[in-house]
Amino acid sequence: MMKFRFRRQGTDPQREKIKQELFAFNKTVEHGFPHQPSALAFDPKLHLMAIGTKSGAIKVYGAPGVEFTGLHKDTTAVTQIHFLPGQRILNEMLSLLTLEVGGVKKEGVVCLQEVGNYSLPGRPGIESCSATRVTVLLLLKSCDLLCIGTEGGGVYFLELPRLLLKDNHTLPQDQVVQSLPDDYRCGKSLGPVEALQEHPQQAGKILIGYSRGLVVLWDLSSRHIGQLFLGKQQLESLVWERSGNLFVSSHNDGGYAVWPVTNGNTCNQQPVSSTIPYGPFPCKAISKILWRTTQTGSPVLLYSGGMPRASYGDRHCLTIQQDKDHITLDFTSRVIDFFTIHSIEPDKEFDDPSALVVLLEEELVVIDLQTPGWPSLPTPYLAPLHSSAITCSCHISSVPPKLWERLVNAGKAQQGRHWPICGGKNLAPPPKQQELLLTGHEDGTVRFWDASGVALTPLYKLSTANVFHTDCDPSDDPQDPSDDPDLQQEEEWPPFRKVGCFDPYSDDPRLGIQKITLCKYSNKLLVAGTAGQVIVLGLSDERSDHLVDVSVVDLLQDREGFTWKGHDRLEPRLKPAPFAPGFQPLVLVQCLPPASVTAVALHAEWNLISFGTSHGFGLFDYHRRNAVLARCTLHPNDSLAMEGPLSRVKSLKKSLRQSFRRIRKSRVSGKKRTITTPTSKVQEANAALAEQEEVAPVQRRIEPRSADDSLSGVVRCLCFADTFLRDGTHHGPTLWAGTNSGSVYAYALEVPGIGTGRACERGGPSESSVCVEAVLGKEIQLMHRAPVVSICVLDGRGKPLPDPYEASQDLAIAPDMTNTHSVLIASEEQLKVFSLPKVSAKTKFKLTAHEGCRVRKVALVVFSSTAQEDYSEHTLVCLTNMGDMHLFNIPGLRPQVRYDCIRKEDISGIASCVFTKNGQGFYLISPSEYERFSLSAKVLTEPVCSVHKLRVFACLSSDGTTTPQANGTHKNQLGQAEEEPPSALSSPIVDTPLDSPLSCADLTLDSTGELTVEDVRDFLTTVDEAENNLKNITEEEGRSPGILIN
Repeated sequence: MMKFRFRRQGTDPQREKIKQELFAFNKTVEHGFPHQPSALAFDPKLHLMAIGTKSGAIKVYGAPGVEFTGLHKDTTAVTQIHFLPGQRILNEMLSLLTLEVGGVKKEGVVCLQEVGNYSLPGRPGIESCSATRVTVLLLLKSCDLLCIGTEGGGVYFLELPRLLLKDNHTLPQDQVVQSLPDDYRCGKSLGPVEALQEHPQQAGKILIGYSRGLVVLWDLSSRHIGQLFLGKQQLESLVWERSGNLFVSSHNDGGYAVWPVTNGNTCNQQPVSSTIPYGPFPCKAISKILWRTTQTGSPVLLYSGGMPRASYGDRHCLTIQQDKDHITLDFTSRVIDFFTIHSIEPDKEFDDPSALVVLLEEELVVIDLQTPGWPSLPTPYLAPLHSSAITCSCHISSVPPKLWERLVNAGKAQQGRHWPICGGKNLAPPPKQQELLLTGHEDGTVRFWDASGVALTPLYKLSTANVFHTDCDPSDDPQDPSDDPDLQQEEEWPPFRKVGCFDPYSDDPRLGIQKITLCKYSNKLLVAGTAGQVIVLGLSDERSDHLVDVSVVDLLQDREGFTWKGHDRLEPRLKPAPFAPGFQPLVLVQCLPPASVTAVALHAEWNLISFGTSHGFGLFDYHRRNAVLARCTLHPNDSLAMEGPLSRVKSLKKSLRQSFRRIRKSRVSGKKRTITTPTSKVQEANAALAEQEEVAPVQRRIEPRSADDSLSGVVRCLCFADTFLRDGTHHGPTLWAGTNSGSVYAYALEVPGIGTGRACERGGPSESSVCVEAVLGKEIQLMHRAPVVSICVLDGRGKPLPDPYEASQDLAIAPDMTNTHSVLIASEEQLKVFSLPKVSAKTKFKLTAHEGCRVRKVALVVFSSTAQEDYSEHTLVCLTNMGDMHLFNIPGLRPQVRYDCIRKEDISGIASCVFTKNGQGFYLISPSEYERFSLSAKVLTEPVCSVHKLRVFACLSSDGTTTPQANGTHKNQLGQAEEEPPSALSSPIVDTPLDSPLSCADLTLDSTGELTVEDVRDFLTTVDEAENNLKNITEEEGRSPGILIN
């Protein structure tokens, strides 16, 4: 009888319609802090804030949930942003010579779109002229003129919105020089225009500041110089006092000067006062200064920089002064720009600033200026995800209200008043369920984020460092600095205060979190780290001082011939330690050797945890505090696993030797393949299935991997399941483990009080005295020895088993225990379903053979229909090393749809991807940003908001070498940008190339068992290929954003 295994099936119109109702790919919103910010602006009327980046993105934020983004096709750095009052246009400068104007409303949808551009004329015949290179911009209050300061010292005026140059208003530097006294000229150039400021009370009068120190008050209406201020120090920035009677200038010597503005004196040579606050020794420049008046009489002075060069020249500081109050904010990253939120009403006499917003290179800091002591405010969005490098992540959907409330209460340690940036209106309906995103970090912390809506809000932070003794242990030195007069005297000047949460340095890299899992019904959290530490934590509403129980599990089981050459274990505390309300450690399980934990599993209903490393896996009963199982998975030749990720004994010679050995063995196996005699039913089934099938013409032949490859014993996945393993009539607890060499171990567990175990049949000892037992039931070896990525047990209906407590507490539909169960094993090369308990192959899909890619991430997702409320399907979602998503139905493993999600060169993005149970996902597009996407046609989390009369003005630079300063000063550029056709900018980003170009090589990820040398080799391209890939980025068809403008 002939078999047609590769018969092409026709498409079913009804099925295609169902697919459209279930599946749809959209990139919806970006969470986190923008990567490489370069500009900042604030609209005091609309209460909106805009941030520009070096990649050309402009992001506008208002109240939580109000945000949208525009992006240029070219990677052009945004150097200045200004909001335009009264006009719905966006002015941009793609190069230092080009000016563009874009609209922000199109068919009711917020978008940033170019509608025109203008280039300042240079010298005839000279393609590049530094004299007309723009350095600073100023939009007049009338919004009909744009003032442009240039490198050559000239000031040009552009009529808006027609973009016409008004030649009769141009102020060349020569005209200013002719008005100067002879002793001030000295044959020197005035330098570039550094600052432009319009008079706060008299429209048309503009302060023009030149780099040499000269400040000119120019009357635009009469086109003559009203007053000259002959400064002697190099100028950095200018700011008007609210009344317009004086202005303040800051200089590169670390000082600032106050200048009076009078009608009688046309030439002012000396300021009223000149101060170097951190002198007398040489100081760094004050790059920007603000002067804000208050009702108390003493103005608030804010300036960045000015630190003494010798002692604090490397500090990133911003100073706040008012009368005798003086605080120097000490940040961990560079100050980009800052502004104050203050009164702008014309009838008000004082500024009365309420908040200070500081944009840093790695975070946003907001200071409350109305509260004594000037405390910082927590941010509801734009939180730095990378305050410590992200190493792993986990998503929890449908969080119970009780757990949510307890987490919120535990995270309320930092309180502040309302968020001052509150523009726009969030029109999105409240979330139907609460969602948590948990991120593990290099410093041993776990952060809990509210991922229910557009704004990713921090809820609670957990630190595991206090469980151990570390090199920088604050409790080892309980001395209060205020008690030591010497220390107190040293800290008096400058009065530094550490502000911000970005801290890229870890006290001990062994504290890094590698795996996280949370049981939302029992409030149990399992956290595993880099040094083999596995911590079980419970949620408590009260502070506690207790000693953490410690258990040691030796995964080598006294195996001879192996010596650990990696890092030492972390030393646990031997005395009770204080733990704040929230998750508190119950027991610490230390794996030996102390290798990085690569897989964990938690079953709170059975009080069991399982953990795996590169040496094996273990099973631990955290209720009875005893180890149940320790299984070594090392191969005799697997010596690389004994070195650890932090070891320095790895050599390039050994890596090359392993690579050549693998290539040699693959060639030999291709010529002459020896098939070993099957020793188990699983191998017999695999061999029979291989003999029956023929290789299709579209399939790629997969060479079997060697059993002695490096790191073959790495445990990739662990899974608990209540299923049939011994026979088809009795089900019970089981543990499944998959390794890097394609081995799957299935253990039958005897849990007291669960199922029909022997503990219940004896009836003698109580449950508390009976220990959990584990017996090896099955051992599966995949033929091609591909690493096992995921294991999942399916019930009689072909659906995944519910989570612990869901079935027992009627929180989910009980699993079908009458029909035959099956197990879905996903390896890097294929997806395969086996029937239980015989473990015979039922169906499979060879992804590598068909698509030429390898599986990286796998998840079982429930997709709901947009047409029928009660219809949903369980689907297997697979992310490959090419960055595309493949969706398969289960248990048939029939391909449904395929989407291109992440660029294949973005290795960090692929490795960091995490799926939700309702069809969404997150992946890192930079060290500080998550891209949120949706595979579901029904479940979307995207901005839906209204903004009234939005106007933004932006200045961009096409040269990536530019380093924007806080005051908008720019250095000379070496390159010139070519003219480009108009580019449409929309919101939110659904087709942005930000995911790959912004990915950094120093991004710390959970790479053990996930990212190997072979994976990196898959993405290696030549320089020309990489440049072509970046140039040929095509925009995907995106979903129209639901953002409205009234």
